Amino acid sequence: MTADELSLQLADLRPRLVRFARLQLRDDAAAEDAVQDALLAAAENAERFEGASAAATWVFAILRNKLVDEFRRRGRDPVALAGNEGEAALESLFEEQFDARGHWRDPPPAWSDPAASLEQKRFWEVFEICISSLPERPARVFGMRELLGMESEEICKELGISSSNCWVLLHRARLGLRDCLSRRWFGEH
Repeated sequence: MTADELSLQLADLRPRLVRFARLQLRDDAAAEDAVQDALLAAAENAERFEGASAAATWVFAILRNKLVDEFRRRGRDPVALAGNEGEAALESLFEEQFDARGHWRDPPPAWSDPAASLEQKRFWEVFEICISSLPERPARVFGMRELLGMESEEICKELGISSSNCWVLLHRARLGLRDCLSRRWFGEH
């Protein structure tokens, strides 16, 4: 791949990178900085790109590392406590899903074809809306674990939370995403 071809791909990829960084950092300026750093690193290391993976995969891996660095730089401060109202709403949603014995009130319906849905661009747009609508703490923990691939222990250390709190936040995020995707993507409510 030539440098010009890579430059064109990076320019086309930039909006997706910015959206992803904003989802993780919840700060437009920090997201822009992380994306600029990732694009600069990609441009500076273009000769190392062997084409074994898609350019998008390569650049997202660079961005992922930049985001992890940003979380480390922020230390124990990245989680704002102002999201408690959203967490209360998500807790209410959680309570509505289960009966007193902890069993599903309405078991999750079988989703038609999740593999095919994942391939659709529109799905990712809806997913972005859904994850953006989650309260900050569960969304951040979910993003760090599932989108950035960080280990739970590392997340706990970075955010200064216990492993049980991490598990609860992941569970809440997954419930919120399931509910949102059920309504907005699979049309089930």
